[in-house]
Amino acid sequence: MNYIRSQKYDTPKLMAKIMGPNPIKLEEELLLDCKIPKGATVCDLGSGQGLTSVFLAKEYGFRVYAADLWSEPEENRKFFREMGVDGQVIPVKADATSLPFAPEFFDAVVSTDSYNYFGRDEAYLDEKLLPFVKKGGYIYIAIPGMKQDCHDNLPPELLLSWTPEQLDYMHDVAYWRKTVGKAKSAEVLCVSDMESNDEVWADWLKQENEYAVGDRKSMEAGGGKYLNFIKIVLRKK
Repeated sequence: MNYIRSQKYDTPKLMAKIMGPNPIKLEEELLLDCKIPKGATVCDLGSGQGLTSVFLAKEYGFRVYAADLWSEPEENRKFFREMGVDGQVIPVKADATSLPFAPEFFDAVVSTDSYNYFGRDEAYLDEKLLPFVKKGGYIYIAIPGMKQDCHDNLPPELLLSWTPEQLDYMHDVAYWRKTVGKAKSAEVLCVSDMESNDEVWADWLKQENEYAVGDRKSMEAGGGKYLNFIKIVLRKK
């Protein structure tokens, strides 16, 4: 696809902040049919160093809470100030399984390349996330996955970079459709393969941090043919 919005963020300085396959391009594709209104209060769940939060604020006009357990709010706040969204994006150190917000605080949740770490528990949506979303609010999720689950016979290409335990975070569309379909408080609008894969991986593998370098082993051996990204869209009942 043509990543019109993402092109503005394709600079060495900003790309150095990504923590996996390009989350900006993933988020642009995820939100092609965005039903979240401008001005909405949105949780960027698993926001990392805040690049996706800036994108949500600048490109869609949301008020964003950048919620992440592994990044430091003060560092993110400095970045938000540099990007001109200080006050529109609020950094919060938060565990996705114990969010520190009031009930029905958010109009929507957007989660890019992180939901697969905590959302595999079939009870997660009803018990840990949906209570913080207003009735009729949306949840948009983009996660790394597999074209077809192969955990019983993992390809050797994938094992060049990842252990079986790490690969258990990746599953196929059927797995995720079943998992999110268990939620009693949400209507499943979409669970589908995304177009983004080769492009977002290429952006990540250009980076020189140790994780990108480690991932090159599998991808250069052809591991990408087993992988994809998955889009999930839910609406709270």
